[in-house]
Amino acid sequence: MRFFRWLGHITASVLNGVAKIVVALVLLFLVLLAVGLVQGDGMPKNMILSLDLRQAIADSDSSTALPFTGQKLTVMNLVLGLDAASRDARVKVVFMRLGNGAVGLAQAEEIAAALARFRAQKKFVIAQATSFAGAGMGDYVTAAAADQIWMQPKSDFRVSGAAAGEIFLRGAFEKIHAEPQIAKRAEYKSAADMYMEKNMTPADREQLTALLRSWYDAAVGAVASARNLTPAAVAASFEASPQFAEEAMAAKLVDRIGFDDDALGAARGRAQGDTKTRIRAVKMGDYIKNQDFNAVPNANVAVIEAAGEINDGTAGDSVFSTASGIASDDLSATIRRATRDKAIKAIVLRVDSPGGSVTASDQILDAVKKAQAAGKPVVVSMGALAASGGYYISASANRIVAQPATLTGSIGVLTGKVSFGKSLDMVGVGFDEVAQGKNALMDSALTPYTPEQWAMLKKQADVIYQDFLQKVSAGRKIPLARVEAAAKGRVWTGADAKGQGLVDELGGFWTARDAAARLANIQSPVLKVYPRRSGIFAGLAGLLGRAGASMGILEKLGALMALPGVNGAMDALIQAPRGRVELRSPNLPHG
Repeated sequence: MRFFRWLGHITASVLNGVAKIVVALVLLFLVLLAVGLVQGDGMPKNMILSLDLRQAIADSDSSTALPFTGQKLTVMNLVLGLDAASRDARVKVVFMRLGNGAVGLAQAEEIAAALARFRAQKKFVIAQATSFAGAGMGDYVTAAAADQIWMQPKSDFRVSGAAAGEIFLRGAFEKIHAEPQIAKRAEYKSAADMYMEKNMTPADREQLTALLRSWYDAAVGAVASARNLTPAAVAASFEASPQFAEEAMAAKLVDRIGFDDDALGAARGRAQGDTKTRIRAVKMGDYIKNQDFNAVPNANVAVIEAAGEINDGTAGDSVFSTASGIASDDLSATIRRATRDKAIKAIVLRVDSPGGSVTASDQILDAVKKAQAAGKPVVVSMGALAASGGYYISASANRIVAQPATLTGSIGVLTGKVSFGKSLDMVGVGFDEVAQGKNALMDSALTPYTPEQWAMLKKQADVIYQDFLQKVSAGRKIPLARVEAAAKGRVWTGADAKGQGLVDELGGFWTARDAAARLANIQSPVLKVYPRRSGIFAGLAGLLGRAGASMGILEKLGALMALPGVNGAMDALIQAPRGRVELRSPNLPHG
């Protein structure tokens, strides 16, 4: 009896302790809620938004931001955040730092348009670069959208144009007796060339040259318009690079010479004006975290983000799961949910994807078609890359909007594998396989295809390619012969794709929003971003799980992976086809 009384006492104490903790947590929550109601969103009354674009950011987030963390900085969240800031009287100036070559040209066009909308509300933007370190034009096109561009004294202005290079593994495969068997449809589908060729094919050289020319013209035109210069003057300045900041200033590409604190001081002065108001700098990421783009009252236009490689299945139903890219079950369910929502009258589908699985792409396209059949127009807003499978899921949209520098098209397929059986034999590694069914080992990475299997694979590629062409023809409402001429796996810029009938209109997200509103006869469009779920502790768990790896080995491998071409070759091997038919665009230049 004493034992049971003791056990009861212990149990009561534990329950009492738990109850106290619960009550304390509830009280803490209520206190924080009260403070939040008094302080609003916690942002200062007068602020400069500090935007750092020296590191690459994704176009959009395919998964919901982790609970309790808010929105993260992406191009789309930046576009929506700047729109909110343009209507926020507390925000006076945006102070932007860039110059490391992290902004691609299509991203630059989207961000520049968002900055123009911000400035149209009588707000000010200052851009500062320690240097413009890369030859690419994306960073400078973004900076040109500012009211003022500052550069550090005697720093490099290296903006000069666009270039591209590719890695080819065929020679290495021959040395190790690996056997690539990749079928492509058709000649421009250069994602297969890195495995099958030793150099650029004439078709690939043709398409890359056209891409770079289109990018160069788009960048020169954007800078000339933003800086009130002639295209010839801008082109001449690019041709003179690399040059010093002072020379760029003499060419009217830069407004001020000064360090980052000098430029920030100018931003503070602009924000204060003649008043003595205290101005605080707030990181753009922190400002965005206080915005809720999901819970919007009276929303009538759904914004659905599709970013990354397209995969079959789901990212997972558990809060502990994590995934990157586009999961076909999840994206299809999101589109269907927006379709069922009676308040939603139109859908803007933001696509930034190099493609991926055929079956996953077809599942998503079906969801888009059913939304249209339910009377809800779908407008696709393309990010930096919406090609191959990314174009496939866009093909039936009521309208497709792309930036001039967007990479799109790549209407084609590839399939095959690389077999390494002879490579293992070279180093004395034995292997053996058994199977029941003559084609059960068809996708084995150890043995090449038999002639019969190779014929079957090529037939699959032909069937999927023809189906792709038919879907584009039906979705775009253009003759099949015209689609065939624009297809062949060829990648186009948005500017060139418009001439091929693959894109309806040039512009960014807001252009797509306006098109959706017109199609649905919406006078006052109100946006709601449809979320995806992701694991609450996934990022932390992954980090902790990897922490036990041998740091010594990683340090030794780091030097090897830093060698030119090694990292690219490893990525190419990881992405090599595994026997299925794929809608995947090649490794394309950054811009």
